[in-house]
Amino acid sequence: MPASPSTARAINDRLALEHLQRQGPLTATQLKQLTGLSRPTVADLVERLQGSGLVHIVGESGGDRRGPNARVYGIVADRAHLAGLDIRTGSVFVVVADLLGNTLAEAAAPIDDRTDPPEAAERAAALLEHTVKEAGATRLHSIGVGAPGVVDPVTGELRHTTGLPAWHRHLVAALPERLAAAVLVENETNLAAVAEQRIGVARERDDFALLWLGLSVGAAVVVGGRLRRGVSGGAGEISFLPVPGAVAPSVAHCDGGLHSLVGSAAVSELAVRYGMSADAVPHEPPAAAYIRAAPGAGEAGSRFLDELADRVALGAAALTAVLDPGLVVLSGELGHAGGAALAGRVQKRLAALCPLRTEVVPSALGGAAVLRGALLTARDAVQDELFRPGA
Repeated sequence: MPASPSTARAINDRLALEHLQRQGPLTATQLKQLTGLSRPTVADLVERLQGSGLVHIVGESGGDRRGPNARVYGIVADRAHLAGLDIRTGSVFVVVADLLGNTLAEAAAPIDDRTDPPEAAERAAALLEHTVKEAGATRLHSIGVGAPGVVDPVTGELRHTTGLPAWHRHLVAALPERLAAAVLVENETNLAAVAEQRIGVARERDDFALLWLGLSVGAAVVVGGRLRRGVSGGAGEISFLPVPGAVAPSVAHCDGGLHSLVGSAAVSELAVRYGMSADAVPHEPPAAAYIRAAPGAGEAGSRFLDELADRVALGAAALTAVLDPGLVVLSGELGHAGGAALAGRVQKRLAALCPLRTEVVPSALGGAAVLRGALLTARDAVQDELFRPGA
């Protein structure tokens, strides 16, 4: 059954907007070539999109050429604004962007996890409000929030998780009313995977796993191009993975298991055992500095990275044996700090543990992956609303 005229127009408009989003400003002729639509159809949709305030003329192409086809059209960047939050155990990171993803303002602040939860949530919310004001974002539409812990895949609620600060849930609950914007909450590791798939090292990959190495450890799984959240939202909670040489984890906490081998505290202890020294960086787990310093620390640094790779490979092997993803991305501050030196070692050890051929690469985005994923998630929500007919 053929689509109705209104449905066909909506599909064509969305297609053109997506090309403008990905490619940047385009002429009508370029839109015709990219969409495969006729010249009159493109002319009609450009007029509609201009009338809706989504597209405007940003210049002309072709030097002395004149006429409609020489006009260059682009998305109106301030048609809507977005915000991304990365809330961690002891800090919060904020970025505000326009509809094209251009960063308008960003900020970060430490938040002591011993602070009274309502007070800590108030500090984080105030930081976001200040950053939105600094950005001049008068049309804040959506806020993407990355948080540690399990997010209900149906309700989007951040569940209470033992060991995580209570202020996270206070903040998420307060944001919609305070900023009059949609709030989209997702597990931080899942957002890192979204960012790597869209703009990072996993571009064009339909299947891959991301191993997050930071204060804690987690994983994200992409199968068939789609993020796999699990029935309860807990897919990838690899902290609880029982591993040889570690105390068994329990439902009450993840102090045992893989976390006890590759979490930041465990990696710092390992580095000290090898005589490593490094200066910590603000807003970053201390272990990241040890890992960055290792390549220049001679034999001790090399042996430290070797043993760390042995530990990380246990988690990578579990993911590989079950999923056969073909690619494992080492993300989080520790994975990014390790770079190719750590990833290469992990790939070599993984090959000895599991017969499934798997590439291991470091994150291209590092600690910024969560914020980038939060912004991409918020932008998707904006486009789903603005890019539909009648919006």
